[in-house]
Amino acid sequence: MTNEELTTDGRTESDESTYDSASDANADPDGEPLVEQSISVEGSDERSTPTNPETVIESRGLDVFYGETQALQDVSMEIPEKQVTAMIGPSGCGKSTFLRCINRMNDLIDIARVEGELLFEGKNVYDPDVDPVALRRRIGMVFQHPNPFPKSIYDNVAYGLRLRGHTEDLDQVVEDSLKKAALWDEVKDQLQKSALDLSGGQQQRLCIARAIAVDPAVLLMDEPASALDPIATSKIEDLIEELAEEYTVVIVTHNMQQAARISDKTAVFLTGGELVEFDDTESIFENPANQRVEDYITGKFG
Repeated sequence: MTNEELTTDGRTESDESTYDSASDANADPDGEPLVEQSISVEGSDERSTPTNPETVIESRGLDVFYGETQALQDVSMEIPEKQVTAMIGPSGCGKSTFLRCINRMNDLIDIARVEGELLFEGKNVYDPDVDPVALRRRIGMVFQHPNPFPKSIYDNVAYGLRLRGHTEDLDQVVEDSLKKAALWDEVKDQLQKSALDLSGGQQQRLCIARAIAVDPAVLLMDEPASALDPIATSKIEDLIEELAEEYTVVIVTHNMQQAARISDKTAVFLTGGELVEFDDTESIFENPANQRVEDYITGKFG
């Protein structure tokens, strides 16, 4: 989609369906990782990672306020295309606030105010001519708790397409989306069953299928596995790694082991809405540049 397609276009459709980013002196002289806590960095090596990926999302001096309270302070980072970028940090540090800035979900909060720039494919999403609905078609979102519509499995996946007037090849798009979400084999014979009858893990994968059915470029995930059991969580993690072959994935997680397992880049937010460090996941967990990040990862606070 071009920048022009993000601009206001006399929309008539609801955006409901689219709601679904120490220096060397601190290193050990023997070259051992600083982190004492056992967090293994793996997973990203199992899939191909572009050597010089394009930047798809970039924030420049981003500040966010809720009334008089500042939630994010001068956040600048570049999120690479078709990789998994994890946002970690203690509760209330601004992780989810940053995520919601990317597709302008904060617009729904009356007291929210955003300053600075947030670029998607080079276009500032807060420019006056950007249509939030068109933006959310390109930047899908999956929430902490599964939120399937009280409709059939089929109708959930097809919902966004129908809103856009897309009626051709619906069956194929629904099937392809469910396959990408690793759910097709479990539901292919019961597509007219209510989505509310699925397990929590299945519902979350259905929400992912619904998000990717409208062909986004980016998937935002706000703690997508925090409400799931370990088996369902493992399926979601495997799915995220697979999705990064085709989509840019930005995930917020409180689980540092999860971030280490599935992400290519990690952003560490700490108290006060400050982005303290953003680097390759291996560097963050094995040799962080900032002492505060090391203290957080090793459990000294947070």
